[in-house]
Amino acid sequence: MSSVRRAIEVLDLLARKGALGVRAVATHLDLPVGSVHRLLQDLAEENVVERNEEGNWRLSYRLLQITELQLDNIQLPRLARPFCETIAETTRETVNVNVLSGPYCVCIDKVRGTEGMQLDFRIGTRSPLHCGGSAKAILAFQPDSVIDRVVGEKLTGYTPKTITAPDELKAELGRVRGRGYSIDDEELVMGIWCVGMPIFDRTGKAVGAISITGPTHKAVGPDVQPLVDMLANACSQVSRTLGYVGAWPPMRPESI
Repeated sequence: MSSVRRAIEVLDLLARKGALGVRAVATHLDLPVGSVHRLLQDLAEENVVERNEEGNWRLSYRLLQITELQLDNIQLPRLARPFCETIAETTRETVNVNVLSGPYCVCIDKVRGTEGMQLDFRIGTRSPLHCGGSAKAILAFQPDSVIDRVVGEKLTGYTPKTITAPDELKAELGRVRGRGYSIDDEELVMGIWCVGMPIFDRTGKAVGAISITGPTHKAVGPDVQPLVDMLANACSQVSRTLGYVGAWPPMRPESI
C-alpha cells in the first residue's frame, strides 16, 4: 500500500472516529504501529493532524483550510453564474469566472457571448498570472511578497503587447490596485481585449475574478465604465456572499 493511500485512510479514520491513539489507528487499519507513528508525525509536520490534551491524534486546522478553499471554489461558479449570464446577454461578449490556484489563474466557469470572435478558454484552463484581465485583477491584490515572486520569474510573452519587463508589470499592477479593475490590451491574443475585477473571500484575500472578454476594444475611460459597473455589481455581491466585509470598490492606491 502506498504512503499516500495510507495517509488518506488515516485522515478518513480520524474524520469518522474522532481523536485516536497510535495503537488504535494501527488496529483499525491493520497497519504496523511504527508505520502509523511515522505517518502521523509526517502529517503533523504539515499541520494536517495534531495531538489533543490526552495525547491522541485528531485532524488539525490545515485540512480545514484546504477544505474551505475548495468549498469556496465550488461555490464561486454557482454564485457568479446568474451575473455572468446577464452580463453576457447584455454585452454579447464572453464572461469568465477564474480562481487563483497556486501560481496560475484557472478558468472554472464561462458564459459564451454571441460576438463572432471570442477567446474561448476551456473550463480548467490554466493561465499565467502576469497577463490577462482576470489574472492581473487577482495578482494585483495579492500580498507584495506574492507579487514580487511572480515578477521575479521569467515572464513569457504571448503577443507583442504582453508585459514582460518586471518594472512595467509592477507599475501596471499598481494601476490596477488604484482603480479596482484590470485591462487586458491584447496581451494573450491579438484582437481580443478584456476587463476583469477581483472577488474577495471572508479573509479579504483576492481568490478569483470575473472578466468580460471579446473583440471590442477596451481602454480605461468612459467607454469601459458600463462594463466596470456590471463587474462591480457582480463581484461585490459574490464577495459579500463569501463573507467579505471590506470596502468596495477594493481600490488600494498604495504602491507595489
